[in-house]
Amino acid sequence: MSDWNFITNHGQVLAVIAMRMATTAREIGDAVGITERAAHRIIRDLENEGYVSKTKVGRTNSYRIHAELPLKDDVSDAAVGELLVALGWNPRRRRQARS
Repeated sequence: MSDWNFITNHGQVLAVIAMRMATTAREIGDAVGITERAAHRIIRDLENEGYVSKTKVGRTNSYRIHAELPLKDDVSDAAVGELLVALGWNPRRRRQARS
């Protein structure tokens, strides 16, 4: 069986951030199966494109996903949040945790 995934590393990093809003780049990298350095690079890409914003909380970062932004592809009109919901993200769970 060939070694490939339907979801790119960028998509997987975004999904990990969505599931665990406060985490370290090392933990994100471990969850995706990439190095901490690669995780930092992808997080920076996602920030530069506006998909996430981060706030420093102690030694970790807290991320906010901008789910309304469109996917970066030429095939669909879907938003990032729709992809994340398909991957198991529950945005309401995050809002309830803040309350």
